[in-house]
Amino acid sequence: MSDGEGLMTVVSFDPDASWRVSPRLPGWVRAYRARAVVIDFLGGAAGASAAFFGRFGEITPYVTPYILVSAAMPLVWVCAVALNRAYEPRMIGIGSEEFRRVLQCGVALTAAMAIGSYLTKTDIARGYVVLALPLVTLLTLVFRYALRRSLHRRRARGACMRKVVAVGHAASIGELVELFRKERHHGMEIVAACLPRDVPGDLVAGVPVAGDFSDVPIVVDQLDADTVAVLACPEMDGVALRRLAWRLERTHTELVVAPALMEVAGPRTTIRPAAGLPLLHVEHPELAGARQLVKNVFDRLVAAVLLVALAPLLLVIVAAVRATSPGPALFRQTRVGKDGRPFTIVKFRTMRLGAEHQKFALVNEGDGVLFKIRDDPRVTAFGALLRRHSLDELPQLINVVCGHMSLVGPRPPLPEEVARYGDDVRRRLLVRPGLTGLWQVSGRSDLSWEESVRLDLRYVENWSLTLDLQILWKTWSAVARGQGAY
Repeated sequence: MSDGEGLMTVVSFDPDASWRVSPRLPGWVRAYRARAVVIDFLGGAAGASAAFFGRFGEITPYVTPYILVSAAMPLVWVCAVALNRAYEPRMIGIGSEEFRRVLQCGVALTAAMAIGSYLTKTDIARGYVVLALPLVTLLTLVFRYALRRSLHRRRARGACMRKVVAVGHAASIGELVELFRKERHHGMEIVAACLPRDVPGDLVAGVPVAGDFSDVPIVVDQLDADTVAVLACPEMDGVALRRLAWRLERTHTELVVAPALMEVAGPRTTIRPAAGLPLLHVEHPELAGARQLVKNVFDRLVAAVLLVALAPLLLVIVAAVRATSPGPALFRQTRVGKDGRPFTIVKFRTMRLGAEHQKFALVNEGDGVLFKIRDDPRVTAFGALLRRHSLDELPQLINVVCGHMSLVGPRPPLPEEVARYGDDVRRRLLVRPGLTGLWQVSGRSDLSWEESVRLDLRYVENWSLTLDLQILWKTWSAVARGQGAY
């Protein structure tokens, strides 16, 4: 499956056919893999050295075996990571599978060392074992994350992209083109489209139409593409897709299939064979039960700790708000929470008194259901600073402690916004609204209403504690940049 966002399903085939040619790997892929090997080696060396000096402190004849083990650790580590296939090109730059496999190596080697010492009755210092492999694993994960961030920055400039030929109907291809253009870190650039036979058109969302479905292998060869993306369409049924796969496997061109459920991802989707057919099973989103209880406890504990830790900063902001404009420091407003229940949200006041009465004169400048405009004349100078770095939202930690909100979730809507919701949009109300969310780390107020809804629904459909932790991690950089905050 894909990286956790559910865009594509990768179709794999038997790699043992002797008549195939060698895989065509772009130069940047080979360079990335080489860098990954180097940083894994460095992570192994640094972790083993830190464990050695942390446990023994100095070099003596007694610790000679541990010197040898520490010297061999980087090479053993790289070999273990390679055996666990953590250098595969399909994992480069996206998804959690790369990190998961590195973590699996750390756990497996720790267990192997412990079991091996027990079976051979070798006396190994527990302090060294406890330090070495966890440190090696942690450093490797940190180095790999830094390498990925570097790749994402290059992709934002248009480099290190996979050339993709999209196969399907024009409307579906257009949506995929726009999605990949907005989320360039995925590294997918659609260079050509193949439409059904006798369908007119020269361009699809600015992408040239290079032929019909029968021309796909020829187009791939002409453009030196490395991926074919097949979107759901009746013409590309099981037989046609299998024949296309046979024609592509000779050049090791990657074939990915986009399911009709574009926003369903990760743990909710599994492939289970039945009668020789690979059936895609989609689980219902878990909106209640033990996992939601864990989320609720986690949210409240973290929010309480943050309120205590940030108390001095909150007091400073209270004094600054009162000093820079007349009126109370806190602003209270009715919002709609889980299952449509209203609650009172608490924020630092960023506007002048009476700002709500001026809203109707500005409402025509808003974007659809969501009212948000640049250079709002009601916002104070200090309020603009608070908004830029989302400091005005810190009091919402009180709402999280009280159970009205979560740390991560959809944007808390106003009652007048909810009154205009369609049936699909109301799914946002199935979970508690969040202090941050996918909308926060994806552009905030720069997003259109449709994009904001899509991200919120994606969160509702694919919620997990792991996703929450990823969003919280990304929130810090989004807040520091201040992009889209006004």
